[in-house]
Formats: sequence, C-alpha cells, structure tokens
Amino acid sequence: MKNESAPHDFGDDPRLTAYALGELAGPERAEIARAVAASPELAHEVHELETLAAGLRGALQVDTDLRLDDERRAKILNVPAAARPRDRRELVRRLVSAAAGIVIIGTLAFMGVLSISHYSRSARLDGHGYIGPGAGYPSVTATRESPPAAEEVEALQSLGYGGDESPGVIDELEDVGDPTGQGEPITLGFYEGYAVGSEERGTEAYDPISESGFRDPRREPLSTFSIDVDTASYANVRRFLVQRTVPPRDAVRIEELVNYFRYDYPEPRGAAPFSVSVDSAGAPWEPTHRLVRIGLKGRAPGAGVPRVKNLVFLVDVSGSMDEPEKLPLVQRSLRLLVGELAPEDRVALVVYAGASGLVLPATPVRERARILDAIEGLSAGGSTNGGSGIQLAYAAALEHFAREGVNRVILATDGDFNVGITDRGELLRLIEEKAKSGVFLSVLGFGTGNLKDGTMEQLADHGNGNYAYIDSLAEARKVLVREMGATLETIAKDVKIQVEFNPARVAAWRLVGYENRQLAARDFNDDRKDAGEIGAGHTVTALYEITPIGAEAAAVDPLRYQAPVERTTGGTGELLTVKLRYKAPASDLSELFTLPFTDDGASFEDAAPDFRFAAAVAAFGMCLRDSQRGHVNLDDVYAWAGRALGEDPHGDRREFLRLVELAMGLNWR
Repeated sequence: MKNESAPHDFGDDPRLTAYALGELAGPERAEIARAVAASPELAHEVHELETLAAGLRGALQVDTDLRLDDERRAKILNVPAAARPRDRRELVRRLVSAAAGIVIIGTLAFMGVLSISHYSRSARLDGHGYIGPGAGYPSVTATRESPPAAEEVEALQSLGYGGDESPGVIDELEDVGDPTGQGEPITLGFYEGYAVGSEERGTEAYDPISESGFRDPRREPLSTFSIDVDTASYANVRRFLVQRTVPPRDAVRIEELVNYFRYDYPEPRGAAPFSVSVDSAGAPWEPTHRLVRIGLKGRAPGAGVPRVKNLVFLVDVSGSMDEPEKLPLVQRSLRLLVGELAPEDRVALVVYAGASGLVLPATPVRERARILDAIEGLSAGGSTNGGSGIQLAYAAALEHFAREGVNRVILATDGDFNVGITDRGELLRLIEEKAKSGVFLSVLGFGTGNLKDGTMEQLADHGNGNYAYIDSLAEARKVLVREMGATLETIAKDVKIQVEFNPARVAAWRLVGYENRQLAARDFNDDRKDAGEIGAGHTVTALYEITPIGAEAAAVDPLRYQAPVERTTGGTGELLTVKLRYKAPASDLSELFTLPFTDDGASFEDAAPDFRFAAAVAAFGMCLRDSQRGHVNLDDVYAWAGRALGEDPHGDRREFLRLVELAMGLNWR
C-alpha cells in the first residue's frame, strides 16, 4: 500500500550525508533510501557526495577511510535540532567546521567532501559541461552569500569541475530564455554537472536494434561477432535518465553499457597484445540458465617504448554546434587532451561547416599555447559539409605520419551531416578507404536535440576507432585523460570472436547485446572482413546466456520438415570453445587464438564481484530495452550491483546505482 503521509524534509538532516558515505544501517538507511528513490533532488545530493568523495580520494591520493567511526558520527548526528540551520548550505558549512575539529589529523579527504557539498547541490559548475536541455528534472534556485574559497575552487578543479582558467562556480542557475523560439523558456538545473531542462528530444536518430533470441546449437553451433569497445550508449542513457526520461530502446546498446566499466581480468603475458579469460555462473534473472562471460584485457599503455602521437582534431563548427553543450564543451574537452600529450607529440586542427579549413597545421605540443589559442578561437556557424572536412583531416594526418607512432583523427560533432556527402553509405566507404592508410578515427559525440548516434557509431566502426558520447567535462576527463591510452592507442585491430557450443551440453544459447556487431560464420576466417579494435588498457566483456541440457526449454521451435539431430551424451565435458582472430595494427594477416571452456557449475552468489556487477549492468540494459530478461526488475538490478561494487576509485559504479534509482522513479513503457 502506498504511503500517502507527508514526506520528511531531509534538507536539514545530516543523516543524508551519513547515508551517502555509507554510515547508516538498518531502519535509518532504509528510510532515507526510500526518500532518495522518490526524490530527484535528494538523489542529486547523494550522488554528488558519493562521486566527490570517490574523486577526492583519487585526486588527493589519500588512503584515508572516508567513513565515519562511531564517535565522529555521534558527534555530528547528535547536533540539537534547534541548532540545525534550515538552509542546507549553511548546515553543511557548520558540519564542515565541526568535522574539521574532529578529524584534523587524518581526514583531509572527508573535509573536502563536506566543504564542497554545501554549494554543489544546485550551483552551476562552469566548464563541467551540459547534457541538456532535456525533460522533466525539477530545477532548484539557489544563491550563494559569498564567493567560494580558493581551496574549494582548487578541489573542484582537481575533479574536473570548473573551467581551466575561470574560478569555475557561478552562483545561481541559468535561465537560458527561449532558444527554441517556441515560446517556452528553459531553465537549466543540474545533477552532478549535467544540465537538464524542459526541451523534448528533437531529431535524434538511432539505428534500430533487432534482438536475437535463443538458438539451438544443433542447427546453429557457431556465434560470430566483432568486439566492441564503444561506450557512447552508457553516457547517452545517463543523459536521458538524468533528464527524468525513459531512453529510446534503440539508444540502449547493452554491450556498451557493460563495457563502460573496467574489469579485473588477467594481464597479457609475453608479447600477446591482450589476455582472454572465460568464466561462468548461474544467470541471476533465470536460475536454471547459465551465464558465460568472455573477457579480454589489452596490454596497458606505456608497457613498451612511448609512441609519438600524431593527432588531428576535426571539429564540426556548423550552426548546429552553436549550443553550450556542444562547441564550448568540445573546446574544454580538447584542452584536457592537449594537457596530457608529450612535447614531441603533434596536433593539427581542422574545422568544417559549409566549407573546411586547416586552422592549425601539425604543431609540436611543446608549443602548447599556440594549440590552445587555436582551440579557443573556434566559433560556430553555417551548414555541415562533413565529408570535405574528413578528407582534409586525413590529408593533414598523412603529412606528418608517424611510422612507429599513433596516427589518429579525432572527430568532434553532433553527427548532423547535411551538406556535401550526406549519403551514409558513401561516407562510410570514404572512412573505410582512409582507414587503410594507417590513420584511425575516434568519434566524440556532443549535444542533444539532433544527435545522429547511428551515423557516428558507424563512422567509428569503419574508421578502426571508437565512439564515445561526451555529456560533461567529467566524461571528457574519463575518455581523454583517465583512458587516453585506450582511446588513442590501438594494440589490435579487426578482432573477431567465434564461439562453438557443444550440443551435448547446451540446449540453447543467446548472445546478450552486440546485435549490430554480429557476423556470418564464414567472416571469421576472412581477413578482408572489418571488425573491432582494442585499445591499450581496454577491457572487453561479452556475455552468453545458456540453457543447459535438462533445463526448461528455451523459445526455440522444433523443425517441422526434418528429424531433429540427435544429441550425443559422450565425449568431452566442454561447454564451448572460444576462438579469436586479430591483427597487429600494421598487419593485414590475422592470428588465431583458441580456448576451450568447461563449466564448473558455480552459483551466481559465489561468482566474483566483477562478474556479478557486469551481469547487473546487462540486466539493467535488458530492463531499459524491455527485452528477454527472465525474472528481473530494477530492484533486483540495484541489489545485485550494490553487493558487487568492488574497487571503485572514480565512483563510476556508485554512479550506476544512482542511475538505477532514477530509473525506478520513471513511468515505464
């Protein structure tokens, strides 16, 4: 029965901070958990505290436990009610002072979390980037009595909040007027730096995804697909959920949700560019089924001699990019990347709109100021001739081609190609031909309203690269700083996986996700067939759901016009065999790797935390797509992921829990 009583006001309750830091248990935690699930504003506050705590731990390299011990918690929670200020910012300011006196010797990170939280709840964090305008998230007007202290600004900027040159905090939310011309002003609110408002999704385009059902291994014993290390779908789904909107089904690519996170797979041995591992456990959404995980881990960046980078930034400066969450965020993102490059690396800058131009020829990064000035001087206007810009960018990359280095075009766009080469097939053939030169392509998607997700995904696939969606400066920092090696440095290309199932052990199988990456069985041995790439330090995960012999039959119809193939019961106990083909970045000949696997019957509860977390993320994608998922709901997803967070130095997995909570509050299809 739904509780209709008046909700408790947690705005002045210090238990909210204790909850975010994992210091409440029992009924108190349950009470606040229910309130957080029902309130976007409280979810926003808790998410900020958790993410900032994790970020400060990593930024300050402090091993101090951020949790309160009983004595500290009691001193903070037992503040008399009459002494508690009604204003949340003033409350946390007082808590900071009290905490500072208690933990002055060993809890610098904890003080940082509290000192930041008093204004991050609703203040605009300039430079962190937008992902809106969007739909339905309530805005909260807030002002600040005095500018932030210098140490607060420094702490924010160390986490990616605030611009590179500016103080980084504006006191109140921004009324952006009526940018659509429809007579409906938009006010931007914020959730962990992502702006949201009230504009509907415009002409965004997603390629359709047709999910494949269970297959009978007696008729289809082979599953063949190209690996995928794109992560754009996760960030895009996050954008919709933060906007309090159910994402379109075709925006949810389950493999990209799973691969957004890093997993603890074995390091590669010897000269191998990546390791391969296989494990299994019960499928949490269908206990009679088995879940098999195939994991790849690329060699870490910097494992050999540093490779010189020859990069070309290809920036869309058409009129559609003239929005705060587009070109300004592109500029901030590229500045982050330039800050990570070595003096001997080179950067060129090409722009395109109605026409294309070389803004900056290939310039050594030792001339960093010149590169940053060129980026800062970009402005948007005109129509979009993307094909012309691509040709110029590849020409600039080839002019200074680094034979033993990294040669890459980084395309930053919303994907709205409307002049020049507008036919996607022709554009993809152009990219595929350019990729043969040894210059690879990374695609960074920006903005909302007319995002052409399908086009950008295909461009990256055919350009031997990867596709990420940048919804904030924090995401830019993840893609271009934390994971720069994986984004830029390819260690293996045309990586294909083929799994052969043993019909004596497997009644039916299905691949979870990878619908638009599946290949014909004959493509596995065809070295002319393009496939996916692995970057330095990348992890790649694929999940198979398997119905074992003797379990309840899956939805595989029997044959009508021929007798079924008899299943053998003798022979090997192997469940399946995994085969991989890959090429070295400069080679046209593939190498083969084979790994048989025998299921040991482990339960889901006994599986490693990484396995359980990956399964939870996959189940989340199934829920968002309303796909085949057995007996699972968002409550299950939250429970599975919450018990399998493991090491989470950057707060990515805790953020996932927040997204599940946001999804719980939406009206589903």
